Amino acid sequence: MPLSQKRPAIVAEAWLRGRDRSRYDPRAMKVHKPLLLISLTATAFAQAPTQKEVEAVYPEAYALYLDVHQHPELSAHETQTAAKLAAHLRSAGYDVTEHVGGTGVVAILKNGAGPTIMLRTELDALPVEEKTGLPYASKVHAKDDAGHDVPVMHACGHDLHMASLTGAAEIMARSKNTWHGTLMLIGQPAEETISGAKAMISDGLFTRFPKPDAVIALHVGNDLPAGMVGVVPGVLTTNADSLRITIYGKGGHGAYPQTTIDPIVIAARTIVTWQTIMSREVRPGEMGVVTVGYIHAGTKNNIIPDHAEMGLTVRTFKQDVRQQILAAITRIAKAEAAAAGASQEPLVEHIEATDAVYNNPALAEHLRARLEAALGKDNVVISEPSSASEDFSYFIAQGVPGFDFNLGGADPEKLAQAKGSGTTLPSNHSPLFAPDVDPALHAGITAEVAVLRNLLNTSAEELHKLTATPQL
Repeated sequence: MPLSQKRPAIVAEAWLRGRDRSRYDPRAMKVHKPLLLISLTATAFAQAPTQKEVEAVYPEAYALYLDVHQHPELSAHETQTAAKLAAHLRSAGYDVTEHVGGTGVVAILKNGAGPTIMLRTELDALPVEEKTGLPYASKVHAKDDAGHDVPVMHACGHDLHMASLTGAAEIMARSKNTWHGTLMLIGQPAEETISGAKAMISDGLFTRFPKPDAVIALHVGNDLPAGMVGVVPGVLTTNADSLRITIYGKGGHGAYPQTTIDPIVIAARTIVTWQTIMSREVRPGEMGVVTVGYIHAGTKNNIIPDHAEMGLTVRTFKQDVRQQILAAITRIAKAEAAAAGASQEPLVEHIEATDAVYNNPALAEHLRARLEAALGKDNVVISEPSSASEDFSYFIAQGVPGFDFNLGGADPEKLAQAKGSGTTLPSNHSPLFAPDVDPALHAGITAEVAVLRNLLNTSAEELHKLTATPQL
């Protein structure tokens, strides 16, 4: 049975109602004429995997999902996860190299002349305590880089990404008569700390190994029903900047605040003022998020500490807005400290950053048709850009066209109920995040094989012409 028949049509229709984004330009924020795509050879319209092909690899892919879900590892510590992925790919016939950029895995399968296409999965999990109640829920605890004992959970779906990739990898290895070229699969560490892609590139990902003609990825979430996928031509995710800001004061007894300069009060005023950046400084209509994720200060209720530390995440689409917000954050922090009479300026540290993920528009539009053929037209939608972020952008920044698409993970009935009641399902990074695994994994494997076969049946020259179409 085609996947399109497994999902209730009413769910797709309800989601699509009022959400025809086929002409939406996420970067320029305006409508545009349909892209004039370059006509490709007939071999570019390769068939999606058959149900028999998918079912043949599904049990092993699902078993890997359960294994890595129950045994998650933190960013840059994915030793067992990487070893498991490497073993699966090696047994499928791939030439596997481990420890690239830390715990990264690179698997190569050459199949004659043709383009090189890279498919990426992430390896890492999050310091989150799982509360899904699933029989295979993670109970793992580990030491983080600061030496703290933390719970660990695959709260962002990377376990399902790995399972999809291994299923697709097995099908591609078993059906080399359906494609030609070089298939490059990578298991990337430390996506959650936006450092793993950069580390792999620095370790020679595109020099020690073939530089791909296109890079592909997917990401599961709860905003689409399981079995559906979402495509975004242009900007997919935001620029992300992580800041650590330390406010310095003068410590003392909580009963004698007049003898101190309280950094907690300064931090509180600073946080409130930061929230005026978007409402009073940035032009209305621009996208920006300033979130303070933690504040660490003090050791006892009656002691005013001498410093307070805050962690921020900043999300933007446009570079000029990004620089404006970052400058305002620093200016406000210094001003609030000066207003309180602090003798030392705050320390502002820019500790992590990644650019927005930009899907090559022509490539995205081309592959949307291939996904519709594989999953059913009703199961492929144009999605909106997201305020999430990730370091897939580092691969694209190397001059390689990219396509990162959304994989639905929500139980259709629960999603419909949530929409009807005006609520939302648990998002990625929630301790309750739990994809509807069976339809999501089937769709993930099917979609990845369809995309890979199509691109690996396109000559490198034709692919370059397609992706050289002027960007929006």
